[in-house]
Amino acid sequence: MRDYRGVSELQDTSPAAPGSPAGSSPAAGPDTSGQPPAKPVIAAAAAKRANASVMGMIIALVVSIAAFLPIVLMNPSPKTDGYRPNINVSASAQNAAGVAGFTPVAADTGDTFRANYARWESGAGSGVPAWEVGYLTPKESFIALVQTRQANPTWLLQQTQNAPVTGTRNAGGRDWELRDTGKGEKSMVLAERGTTVILSGSATLEEFSTLAEAVVKSLESNPPAGAQSSAVTVSPGATVSPSASPSP
Repeated sequence: MRDYRGVSELQDTSPAAPGSPAGSSPAAGPDTSGQPPAKPVIAAAAAKRANASVMGMIIALVVSIAAFLPIVLMNPSPKTDGYRPNINVSASAQNAAGVAGFTPVAADTGDTFRANYARWESGAGSGVPAWEVGYLTPKESFIALVQTRQANPTWLLQQTQNAPVTGTRNAGGRDWELRDTGKGEKSMVLAERGTTVILSGSATLEEFSTLAEAVVKSLESNPPAGAQSSAVTVSPGATVSPSASPSP
């Protein structure tokens, strides 16, 4: 049989820590379970300085708003109408008459239609010189007016965006040719007094008719195209000699 008396002598014989029961391991640290964490304490002077900084920022913001508010109120936002150019269509038409060889139309629509351009186009790109005016309608749509003495089928298709003829529409006592692209763009075409007039845009047919009536009135008040160049002028000092009497 083996002798186990020496085994007990190999057990831990180190002295126990003071205050600890014999055989227990040393404590790892103070037990803080169940206790709230400690909160940092700010000194009264530091807290006062922090509150003073926040109040200073608020006061500065209020002063800035009060300083700029009168400036904003004295400068109201622009109206939605935007800039309206002052285009004198009649004066521009008279200036272009000498170059055009006819008096361009200057439709009188009162204050209902506003012109945003009126010009004579020399036709450097298209080969067809023409009088051009752009009109803004009462419903904020657009109608472009083009008038020329040298219209041709190719140019006509370009001006009307290759739109097919869909009928006629009477305006101002004239039957205008109506063309419609089917995508909102339409044109009204009239050959009158030696010129061709085209109205094109996205406006309603009622607005087209209103402008077309004013165009016809302007055409009727102007001499036919070519009359200016064919007219014979006589200088004020010229005299006409009497014809010779036939000899007996």
